[in-house]
Amino acid sequence: MTPSVIPPQNIAVLANPNISEALEVAHEVGSKIREMGTKAEVGSLYDDSLRESVNAKSYDLLIALGGDGTMLRAGHLCAPVDVPLLGINIGHFGFLVELKRDEWPAYLPRLLAGEFRYEKRMMLAASCMREGQQEELCDVINDVVVARGQYVRPIEVEAILNGAHIASYVADGLIAATPTGSTAYALAAGGPILPPEIRNILLMPVAPHLSIDRAVVLSEGSEVCIRVQTQHEAVVSVDGQTPLHLTSGDCVQVTAHEKSLHMVRFQDPHYFYRNLTAYMEHNPIISIKTNDRS
Repeated sequence: MTPSVIPPQNIAVLANPNISEALEVAHEVGSKIREMGTKAEVGSLYDDSLRESVNAKSYDLLIALGGDGTMLRAGHLCAPVDVPLLGINIGHFGFLVELKRDEWPAYLPRLLAGEFRYEKRMMLAASCMREGQQEELCDVINDVVVARGQYVRPIEVEAILNGAHIASYVADGLIAATPTGSTAYALAAGGPILPPEIRNILLMPVAPHLSIDRAVVLSEGSEVCIRVQTQHEAVVSVDGQTPLHLTSGDCVQVTAHEKSLHMVRFQDPHYFYRNLTAYMEHNPIISIKTNDRS
């Protein structure tokens, strides 16, 4: 294969320390990369000094070892500074991960020769408007979820598209997902699966009661406001992170992000559908759960 991109020259190999053997495998990967003449630094994904080096663009590629939750954390680190991401699956479920644990030795020569492609994954930008004040949330790779809090009662949610009302829901919540996130919580809620290369926003209600129960796919240029009306607790969470409490009248605004997450792919563009079928058949129970956010 003719090299399609410039080969990486300085690589960060970061593992999720909470996953058994991930750091051990990371050191094996780092050693092999250095043996092949390329710089590599190995450590924990939670190491502050290494994270600062990524933010400073000291590396031109990050290899993350873990599951889908690890990929989300690594993606939030990489995307703002345009550092590409390659995943090696050491977790239980690797919908976002490119290589299985036993595959990396065979693919390292291709990586260091530039025989791969970058896949651009759309991201979302979200913010919360409350009492006229805007509070920033973090960038979004999977989804923004506006949902009920600790009380097992539905909330009223209004979706406003480009300033115009489009739908109201009485439900456990409403998901605004990227195509990447369409295989996570939105899938578990009964939503459609979107191919990763498109740039659309998916709206999916969670357990709607006497409300519209269908997903809505919005165009990339859309700005959607999710407004809550409730007499009890509601929350908003981005990519499964710590939720922010909402009060009645608060609005979560969601738009396409100017940045994209660049993921390293060795497979052809049709890999997604082949892998999707394999995951669904191999993991009939796990496949209906959300992406592992551990």
